[in-house]
Amino acid sequence: MKSDNCIVDYLKIIIVKLFLLGCMFPYSSFADDAFSYHLGSGDKLSIKVFNQADLTGEYTVDGEGKISMPLIGTLQIGNMTLQELEEHLKKKLSPDFLLNPRISIQVLNYRPFYILGEVNTPNSYPFVSGMTYLTAVAIAGGFTYRAVEKHVFVVHANDPNKKEVQENIENYVRPGDIIRVDERLF
Repeated sequence: MKSDNCIVDYLKIIIVKLFLLGCMFPYSSFADDAFSYHLGSGDKLSIKVFNQADLTGEYTVDGEGKISMPLIGTLQIGNMTLQELEEHLKKKLSPDFLLNPRISIQVLNYRPFYILGEVNTPNSYPFVSGMTYLTAVAIAGGFTYRAVEKHVFVVHANDPNKKEVQENIENYVRPGDIIRVDERLF
């Protein structure tokens, strides 16, 4: 009987720890989309090709969505996911240069977000994962006295239609977002 109580107490402790661990990592729609994140101009990548120091390095996606690598040359990678880029590099490297290449790709710096309209310092700013639109406004010096403070209008970088959508101020910023803070009427 005593051992049953110990097991129950132990399970309670584990459940509390898991709950607290979950609280440490707030839900982020960007984090869920990170696997399907599409590369674009301004992204800085770390590409590691196992046992190939000449191919391993940091690469920045240029304005046309391209990077240039030794042996392979210039690659059009804009709008690719990390998984698609990895597969593309494997195809380019094997079998002519490497037999069964092992590649690891990481985004070191995401492209910046842009904020304009009724903020004190409209500009481009570095993207930080987990940032909300309210945080972006704070980075831009806060709202002006004329600003609508409940929502913002956003053009997402990967939206092929480049359509401006209304977003709640507590939603998450994505790399390359163009954020517009509207002016209130009165």
